Amino acid sequence: MTRTALTALLSHWRRHLGQAATLILGLALATALWTGVQAINSEARASYDRAATALRQNDLPLLVPAEGDRVAIADYVVLRRAGWAVAPVVEGVLRTNAGRVTLVGLDPLTAPALPMPVDGVPADAGTALSDFLTGDGELRGHPETIAALADANLPRRLVPTNDLSPGTLVADIGIASELLGFDQEVSRLLILTEPTADRPSISDIAPNLTRAPPQEGTDIRALTGSFHLNLTAFGFLSFAVGLFIVHGAIGLAFEQRRGIIRTLRALGVPLRTLIILMLAECLAFALVAGAVGVALGYALAALLLPDVAATLRGLYGAPVGGSLTIRPEWWLAGFAIAILGTLLAATQSLWSLSRLSILAPARPRAWAMASGQQQRWLAIAGSLILLVSAGTTYAGSGLVAGFTALACLLIGAALALPWLLAQALTFASARANKPLSQWFWADARQQVPGLSLALMALLLALSANIGVVTMVASFRATFVGWLDQRLASEVYVNFGTEETTAAAIPWLSERTIAILPVSSVDTTLNGRPGLTYGMADHVTYRDNWPLLAGSPSVWDDLAAGDGVLINEQWHYQDSLRVGDLVQVDDQSWRVLGIYSDYGNPSPQAILGYETYAATFPAASNTRFALRTDSTQATALTRDLVDRFNLRPDQVTDQESLKAVSREIFERTFVATDALNVLTLAVAGFAMLTSLLTLQTVRLPQVAPLWALGITRKRLAVLDLSRAAMLALATAILALPTGLALAWLLLAKVNVEAFGWRLPMQAFPLDWLALILAAVAAALLAAALPARKLSRLQPADLLRVFADAR
Repeated sequence: MTRTALTALLSHWRRHLGQAATLILGLALATALWTGVQAINSEARASYDRAATALRQNDLPLLVPAEGDRVAIADYVVLRRAGWAVAPVVEGVLRTNAGRVTLVGLDPLTAPALPMPVDGVPADAGTALSDFLTGDGELRGHPETIAALADANLPRRLVPTNDLSPGTLVADIGIASELLGFDQEVSRLLILTEPTADRPSISDIAPNLTRAPPQEGTDIRALTGSFHLNLTAFGFLSFAVGLFIVHGAIGLAFEQRRGIIRTLRALGVPLRTLIILMLAECLAFALVAGAVGVALGYALAALLLPDVAATLRGLYGAPVGGSLTIRPEWWLAGFAIAILGTLLAATQSLWSLSRLSILAPARPRAWAMASGQQQRWLAIAGSLILLVSAGTTYAGSGLVAGFTALACLLIGAALALPWLLAQALTFASARANKPLSQWFWADARQQVPGLSLALMALLLALSANIGVVTMVASFRATFVGWLDQRLASEVYVNFGTEETTAAAIPWLSERTIAILPVSSVDTTLNGRPGLTYGMADHVTYRDNWPLLAGSPSVWDDLAAGDGVLINEQWHYQDSLRVGDLVQVDDQSWRVLGIYSDYGNPSPQAILGYETYAATFPAASNTRFALRTDSTQATALTRDLVDRFNLRPDQVTDQESLKAVSREIFERTFVATDALNVLTLAVAGFAMLTSLLTLQTVRLPQVAPLWALGITRKRLAVLDLSRAAMLALATAILALPTGLALAWLLLAKVNVEAFGWRLPMQAFPLDWLALILAAVAAALLAAALPARKLSRLQPADLLRVFADAR
């Protein structure tokens, strides 16, 4: 009996192959978007872990020069002879004809760890050490880095290793010093173990050095957490939109099989057996769709990962590769989310089956036809959820509160949508003065319950698009203007040493309009690690520096040493205002102004330069911003490199800096833009499945009009018009939801995630384009059902009047 029942249930899908394809494709798309995001996040996390542990330096304290940026080998020798367990490290940027990479030089006899070659290359410790040192030596790097440098003509063997992240090479310290131009110097010393009490102190044997905490920026996970949380949120939104398709397909199949279910029950098949069979059927679909979705997710992640990696490297310095590895955690998560989503989508149908009477009528009906009372209850629930969103926005704090407010906003708006559409259509119907117009509005209202899930999906997708487009466009407009303010000088140079600086300043004085120092020191700001800068009193800063708030005489007070400027991040972290007192190391200063500082997660302070020099007399002063005629910037850059033997990366002109910054910015939102487009496409597909579903139960509504003389072609045009009208109404309601979403992203989530707030700007042309895209998606979705209606045979329409309904 069980086998017969299963055969009868599965026969439905053989007769409705398109419906089966819709179910599998809808679930596969939902799973693909979620899996793609998780694959990207998983690859990034693996890269962070690899970067943090590869050289095992991230948790070791350092010895760094008190002045300048290099440690003399003589100091290293003195420390080792005095019994200090230290290891030298050389680090710098190696420029090749294939691009720039970070080169790290290690002493293999004292280094805490060496990256091991990949499988297939002799990889036991002894052989690896011998190969690392003998002959011409080796440059070890991630396979992606090695491939990129294949044509760089480097004078050393290139050996791949999976222990490093992309963009970094490791070599013996002697080889690295030769390639980077270090002469009896290293970048820093690692303290491998703390010295015992009987060892001499640093101040006695190496007064040129000072202790420093482990290198900043090693906790990349914390720094990039908000970026990955944003990706996860969009992936989950896409998955939720895709579930509407699955819910619709499963619900339609249940309604169409009511007759089969009644017959099987009458033949003695237990209700429990039917529920188990339909549950097994859903799980089978979930496994098939999950496999397809995971494969599509892999392809999507492989397509987007290079741009995401470039974003993470550019914004945070995060060492993420551009190649994707199949990891169990994300493909298992893909199958799990496919199964969970299917069960969620099937819950309503299985619940209805469990309560179905054996004598229930076998007539088909739309699976989601909700009464006016149900719509009102949904609207009330949506209103309450919107109140929760408002309350969370007002009283909550942190990223969880921000995303909770976002989720409640979208869910509340979606639940209220059917009632709002029904009210609008009732209003339009009451004012129609022709019979066909009255039928059109009344028919549209009748279709709202059946289309409610698809329209909700469209609202969610369109609101997310409007919100993200507004956020990105506001960010772009603000960021470009901010770059013009922050990068007002034509050339930026780092001379590296005090000697080169002393030689270059007189030469520059004759060739530039102004030489503005860019000096900073590590300080403690209200108990947090941060940077303090010295700012010269010059018209460049008075006219251009991006102040968000300031005292009336902010620049005069800063020059006089009466206070500090603080960045927006510090302002939000400690709820500071102009006039408050803050601690910079052990000194108190009055806040004179607050400035925007996009792209930086840490607190900063700015003192007037004379006050800064008096407060931090040992601070290095080798970096400068140069004001010159813009037409002379390129020549000045070239002359500085040639005359003072500087590396090209030590001198940068304003336009190059801006171009790099804009490129990083544009790549930052590639993944988000792609997810937005895909989400809107999935919403359009959900509308297609709903319209195809409704077409099977709409013949009783359209047949009488055909009998009264309305042609099938005109009926098809009316169907297209109805779909476009409903999409347009949904888009209009999505606009305020999307703008509220943009405001939450800019004013709440962005502040919690990054520490700065962006002004929200209006982009009506972008909104209009999205609304038109939604209408176009609805028309495309309605095209196939309308075409079927226009080609419907008269016999099928006549049969309506003969059938018992």
